[in-house]
Amino acid sequence: MRDTPRAAFAAFLSLPTRWHDNDIYGHVNNVVYYALFDTAVNQYLISHGVLDIHGGAVIAYVVDSGCAYFRPIAFPDLVHAGLRVSKLGSSSVRYEIGLYRNDETVPAAVGHFVHVYVDRASQRPVPIPPATRALLQTLA
Repeated sequence: MRDTPRAAFAAFLSLPTRWHDNDIYGHVNNVVYYALFDTAVNQYLISHGVLDIHGGAVIAYVVDSGCAYFRPIAFPDLVHAGLRVSKLGSSSVRYEIGLYRNDETVPAAVGHFVHVYVDRASQRPVPIPPATRALLQTLA
């Protein structure tokens, strides 16, 4: 994971760091990495028209996550988040996200999280909608 090249990811989004992302040690705090993962995935889904965070009947919840940290990120770095799908189930998907600092070729961190798709009203798992599944297959 430490040497995962950018080419291992199917899509990229650029996310700027912010002044308040740095902690007392002068680098981005570990909780911000999880926010970057969540932002990258959800921004990708929204921009491709398969996630309506306000009115969609089907939404996705994070049920598992993790991160391996390799080198620090600090404001004003620009983070390039690489996305790929490593497992696509009937109602869940496991994303892997690589965070690359500026123009670096190896990741500063690699993480994952699992979304489970649920009916907004009942909060019960449902199959991944067909349009979402088709998009996710392009990341696999």
